[in-house]
Amino acid sequence: MVLKDTAKGYNEQTISSKARYFVGEMYKIKVSQSRVISITSGKGGVGKTNAVANLAYALAQLGKKVLIVDADLGLANIDILFGLTPKYTLQHVIMGQKRLTEVIVSGPGGVKVLPASSGVEELTNLTTEQRKRLLAEFSYLDEAYDFILIDTAAGISSNVIYFNLAASEIINIVEPDPTSFTDAYALMKVLSVKYGVKEFKIILNNVNSEAEAKELFEKLKLVSSKFLQIQLYYLGYILHDEKLKEAVRMQKAVVEAFPYAKASRCFYQIVKNLCNVSKEQIDKQGFNKFLHRLIGRGMNK
Repeated sequence: MVLKDTAKGYNEQTISSKARYFVGEMYKIKVSQSRVISITSGKGGVGKTNAVANLAYALAQLGKKVLIVDADLGLANIDILFGLTPKYTLQHVIMGQKRLTEVIVSGPGGVKVLPASSGVEELTNLTTEQRKRLLAEFSYLDEAYDFILIDTAAGISSNVIYFNLAASEIINIVEPDPTSFTDAYALMKVLSVKYGVKEFKIILNNVNSEAEAKELFEKLKLVSSKFLQIQLYYLGYILHDEKLKEAVRMQKAVVEAFPYAKASRCFYQIVKNLCNVSKEQIDKQGFNKFLHRLIGRGMNK
């Protein structure tokens, strides 16, 4: 495992006992097949993409094979946050111009990124030939990755709903302010009432303490269970930390630039929780369902 603090110059081939305390026994956890997880939010500007980048990097440090699918159309920021300049996107795959393996780019720490494309908007209206092509390309991913993280846009647009429905697990990022709380509830309401989604994992971002995070979660859980009959799982929290902004300016994940920062410790704890979720919360047919939901619709039209 590699942990590196660029500010303090830690040797990137070593990991201290203190760092092992943060990650616990996560490196022993095995993932038998790809877990397809969407990271979403009802409101923009809550740190969703930053969370995706840091969770992916932290998972990769544990030896997990991770792919980020950038589905934030029009505001694709994963490549910027990682300092990447992808030449090709998913659109080239849809058009048959490139293979998926030629489009996926390598990010820091071994994280792989599938760059966003305006062509993704056409996924709901692909021809049969295009669907078959994508099905063949995506079918190789299950053996290649332990985690596939989908970075959706914010809000309740058709594309946000589309990618959330394609995932087998949904993580909703919520901040303490009332608008974030309200919009997070609205997103879950649409997904549950209209599409039957009944389980959501919650991360509380930019909080001042664990107590604040848990209090906000309990409020959200109470309202959701009363009016929506859905199940919420507390995945963790991210403390307010100026190192997050500094890392963004460096075009790095905070867990890479400052692995011992407050926020970094939070991300490693979230990853530990994510890896230790009960088997009941993990859909064993998750990847197959992902292919069917993302690409298989309309195959017989």
